[in-house]
Amino acid sequence: MNDSTPCDYTRVQIEDREIILVGTAHISQDSVDTVVRTIEQLKPDTVCVELDQQRYNSLINQQGWESLNLKEVIKKGQIPFLLANLALSSYQKRMGLQTGVKPGAELAAAAKTAEERGMEVELVDRNIRTTLLRVWRKTGLWNKLKVMAALFGSLFETQQLDEQELARLRESDTLSNMLDEMGSLLPSVKQILVDERDTHMAYHIRNAPGEKILAVVGAAHLPGILTRLQEVISPQEIAEITTIPPKTTFSKMVPWLIPGVVIALFIGGFFFGNRDQLAHAAAAWVLANGLLSAIGALLAFGHPITVVCAFIAAPLTSLNPTIGAGFVTGFVQALVAAPTVRDMEHVGDDLMSVKGWWQNRLARVMLVFLFSSIGSALGTFVALGWLKDLI
Repeated sequence: MNDSTPCDYTRVQIEDREIILVGTAHISQDSVDTVVRTIEQLKPDTVCVELDQQRYNSLINQQGWESLNLKEVIKKGQIPFLLANLALSSYQKRMGLQTGVKPGAELAAAAKTAEERGMEVELVDRNIRTTLLRVWRKTGLWNKLKVMAALFGSLFETQQLDEQELARLRESDTLSNMLDEMGSLLPSVKQILVDERDTHMAYHIRNAPGEKILAVVGAAHLPGILTRLQEVISPQEIAEITTIPPKTTFSKMVPWLIPGVVIALFIGGFFFGNRDQLAHAAAAWVLANGLLSAIGALLAFGHPITVVCAFIAAPLTSLNPTIGAGFVTGFVQALVAAPTVRDMEHVGDDLMSVKGWWQNRLARVMLVFLFSSIGSALGTFVALGWLKDLI
């Protein structure tokens, strides 16, 4: 580079290898231009990008949603994961519209530019599903509620950003302060979302092939990656942070706890209580679960058949921890009001508005799943209160 060209990257010398880090904002045209210019000028042997295989495929495959097998997603119980992805992507895309840049465009540009020039491309980020599951399983109930509230709130976020604001956000001091604040509020979440990924990316950047490595990462990760590049990271540490923690014994027991209590109440009522009240107790259980789950499906604009199925399924699924009401209603909704090609093609655009979540049939399946599940859960607790008085 000549002296008149601004320095948009950081150089690190690790033994006999040169590592160049480019910090970006994921919805900035300036970042796209910087990445392409830097790769062309520095001609690295390998370009590392802050992507995993799944996110890389979604960036380069414009028809990704069209090939989604929704019924298979529901069968495998991946609806909550898909919902989280939709919430995050809709938030990023809404901000990207303000600058006219698709989220992750600079990462796609880095991979494309490197491939066109015959350079190696390394995907160095951790699998997004692993990251989300580690957050969920290593976070306490209160912090889980905070994470869910943040995701839900992002659906209605209207923060205004422009290139000037994005440039300020790319400044290391500003980002460090943001991460410090996140760490104080939700230390376990910050550790998994940021620190562990810094370690994962630093390890794979350091072990990428070639003598000159260029890595394109979000500016928020720059301080952590720079620190970890100077340290020796063992394969055992990488294996630990890429492992999905098993469910705790308590979390395994909780789904069976409520059915166990309900069954115990009915058995106790049969042997020791007023047997005439058992029919009323059974009716209370059906009505509380069925009605509230059906109301949830109705609020999601579920098909009438879906609403009826919610009423029928919820009292039964509440006693069966292996399947929830939402899985039944989501599957039925996907059958009777299947998403069209248009829904698949425009889901990203539709989800940028609250109205779009209800208009898009793919999103509506998610809402049916979520609202009927919440309704069934509320119905269970309401019914338990009734059962104590009736049995």
